[in-house]
Amino acid sequence: MKNQMSDLTYDYIIVGAGSAGCVLANRLSEDPKTSVLLLETGGSDRSIFIQMPTALSIPMNTKKYAWQFETEEEPHLDNRKMHCPRGKVLGGSSSINGMVYVRGHAKDFDEWAEKGATDWDYAHCLPYFKKSESWALAAENPETKDYRGTEGPLGVNNGNQMKNPLYQAFVDAGVEAGYMDTPDYNAKQQEGFGPMHMTVKNGVRWSTSNAYLRPALARPNLTVVTHALVHKVLLSVDGDAKKATGIRYERKGKMVDVQANKDVILSAGSIGSPHLLQLSGIGAKETLESAGIECQHNLPGVGENLQDHLEFYFQFKCKQPITLNGKLDLWSKFLIGANWFFFKKGLGATNHFESCGFIRSKAGVEWPDLQYHFLPAAMRYDGRTAFAGHGFQVHIGHNKPLSRGAVKVTSADPKAPPSIRFNYLAEEADKEGFRDCVKLTREIINQPAFDKYRDDEIQPGIQVQTDEEIDAFVRANVESAYHPSCTCKMGTDDMSVVDPQTRVHGINNLRVVDSSIFPTITNGNLNAPTIMVAERAADLIKSNVTLPPSDAEVSMASDWKTQQRSKF
Repeated sequence: MKNQMSDLTYDYIIVGAGSAGCVLANRLSEDPKTSVLLLETGGSDRSIFIQMPTALSIPMNTKKYAWQFETEEEPHLDNRKMHCPRGKVLGGSSSINGMVYVRGHAKDFDEWAEKGATDWDYAHCLPYFKKSESWALAAENPETKDYRGTEGPLGVNNGNQMKNPLYQAFVDAGVEAGYMDTPDYNAKQQEGFGPMHMTVKNGVRWSTSNAYLRPALARPNLTVVTHALVHKVLLSVDGDAKKATGIRYERKGKMVDVQANKDVILSAGSIGSPHLLQLSGIGAKETLESAGIECQHNLPGVGENLQDHLEFYFQFKCKQPITLNGKLDLWSKFLIGANWFFFKKGLGATNHFESCGFIRSKAGVEWPDLQYHFLPAAMRYDGRTAFAGHGFQVHIGHNKPLSRGAVKVTSADPKAPPSIRFNYLAEEADKEGFRDCVKLTREIINQPAFDKYRDDEIQPGIQVQTDEEIDAFVRANVESAYHPSCTCKMGTDDMSVVDPQTRVHGINNLRVVDSSIFPTITNGNLNAPTIMVAERAADLIKSNVTLPPSDAEVSMASDWKTQQRSKF
């Protein structure tokens, strides 16, 4: 990485070269008079396993590229410890994720504003989704111009355009079950079934490292230091006035203190950012003292409000030999890899999630709370095991959980991982949501569109029918969708950590910008809204002048109070 030798003073210090940090590094260094330091614990993202979309399960499960965190025993999931990988490489989790591009529902952001994140409603967020994006299919869909961007750094497309017939069968089945055909869930209307979008450009994973950081590396005012483990935020205290003055990090066994003239910005993610605050003595006094850390600033919300999405795989055998299960032998993998290596095309150039659905779990739910990713294969997300014959699956999860967990520092040693507990399914409403997942999905897959493809149910299995049987299956089989968020929530109440300008309450010159500042988790994958947050935060940091709000229309079900599904 260039510029590994850093100076000792910068205008801005950004901790974490991930989905938010790379955006900030690009936008803040646009001013040649502003000096920016970007610190990353991991190293280069040049690996073919990161850049080739189909290889997504490899970096996610590799210690070199991801923190392989585990939760505490989850009391409502049969005391299982859950896998919680977080990116540790340039691009952060955008270099190890599934590349799914979902902005979330418009009402998610209106909910943020209602919870105290002033001016983070959908009207104010939409211009930054557009600013960040270059939508590959904009010319074919001019009706979405008020919603989709065409000149942003982030390349977004639809993979191989649903060439496998199973993708369209899934959409058709959703429509046959009474849901809407939604050609673009990132535009006017999220609810319904249609193509799924991904952050892939020219056949390559379009992480924030590729999209934002690489184009900025030639700027002399941007310094990037990799393999740098940040120990703490440096603080000065003068009476009641507290100020972040810099960062202490370790590299190659040496400790380095660097100073910030303007702001220290934590973009280490929903596990890393609260952990760093706590290591710096910022957090709940009792949590800090139990870890042997002196409390510098009592801020009880740090690490609290932890939220995530759970999902499981609904799997069926397929009557026709058209699934990816037939492409798992070594010769097929070689051909796929060669086609990608030389031409950046074919099955190597997609994440394989090319159709999807967003539905409401029951009447009285105002906007979608269930999400489908369709995959023309029956296999684990981590790539470890696959069904021996041909099969297909849908990943289904309840996306607006009420259960809340926490991230807590356990030691003053920055190398010691924090305690992570999500308290998945602690709330009865979340358990009900997964019962709905099973019942509604069976109805969809059993529509006529799947008759020539659908064979026996592999998972959960037809023996799983009653609510008690569904609950037991879910406890034993759900997995994290890898969307931890909300641990440094934005707002003005006593448990908020940052204000609507992303400034840490009570400490000058310290900000947090990443998915940890979401007040509530959005209905979808988190990469897109995290990038949006960083784009808007960059304007707030530079000038406190943001793009004017959009007046684009949002399409909602008018009879949501009485109907679980309806025509719009």
